[in-house]
Order: sequence, then C-alpha cells, then structure tokens
Amino acid sequence: MPALAQHGNSSDDMSIFLQDKGLIGKLGDQVSAAGKVVSDKASELVVNAMGFLGVPYKRGGNSFEQGLDCSGFVRLMYEQTVGLVLPRRSAEQAAATQPIDKSELQPGDLVFFNTLKSAFSHVGIYVGDNKFIHSPRSGGVIRVEDMRVSYWQTRFDGARRVDANAVGVKTATQQR
Repeated sequence: MPALAQHGNSSDDMSIFLQDKGLIGKLGDQVSAAGKVVSDKASELVVNAMGFLGVPYKRGGNSFEQGLDCSGFVRLMYEQTVGLVLPRRSAEQAAATQPIDKSELQPGDLVFFNTLKSAFSHVGIYVGDNKFIHSPRSGGVIRVEDMRVSYWQTRFDGARRVDANAVGVKTATQQR
C-alpha cells in the first residue's frame, strides 16, 4: 500500500497523534460532547502550536530562532495561523480578549495564570481535555501541561477568547 494511503491526510494523522499522546480527545467526540463547533482556524492554531514543542523559553523572545516567552509564543501563533496580532504582554493580551467561563473553553482559547504574584502574568493556549500549551520559564521549553495539576489550579486567572473586533487586536495587515 502506498505511504499516502496508509497514513491518510495530515489533519487526521495529527488528531490521532494528539489523542494517542493524551493531549486532546478525538476532535469529533469533543465537538459532540460539548455541542459546539470548533473552528478550522482554532484547530489549525493548536496543530501549529504543537509544532513548537521543545522550543526553548527566552524572556522577551519573539521568534522560533531566538526562543519564545509565554506571551511571545501566543502572539506568534495567532499572527502566523489566524492573521491577528495580539498585544505583546500577557496582561495586555488578557485585556484585549473576551472573558469566558472555564467551562466554555475550546481549543485555541487563551488561559491565564498568576505565576509572578501579579494577575495575568502567564498565558497559554488551550488545546482541549484540560490541557494547554505554553512556554513556561527560563530553562524550560514549550510544552503541554494539565490544568488540573494543583500548581495550575491554584494560579488560574481566567479564560479568554480572541475576538478580531476586540480592542488591541489587529490583523497582520493592519500591523504593517
């Protein structure tokens, strides 16, 4: 059997990979269970973000080559995948996005934490199944974490959804 026929399309392969790794449930099951439709862009955003697993943290970092901090990672993913430019700092990203209840989280939404004794001092991208991807800290690399771990539970600051019409969010073409 040809390699292409064995593996199907890359979107299905990524869904299977993410499910096998326990990162998200099968996308169709999540959508049915939640009764919501996950947009193609949100799914694309999560798949793109997963491609950055292992990239080193760098304070103030804005690129794959130099490393990324938490807000730089989120900003880069949204600009590359969705074409929206979020503000640079995590607190500014929180202010520029729409608050949602934790129970409404969908892949691609933002999750915020108080990690520096300051509200909204850390941000990640929700990937599903109570997990998020982020650039954690100096010496760390971009990775997936479980929000049910007590460290993250006690520091959870809220969930936000990116809205292109929100204040402070621009399309990549408006930025130029």
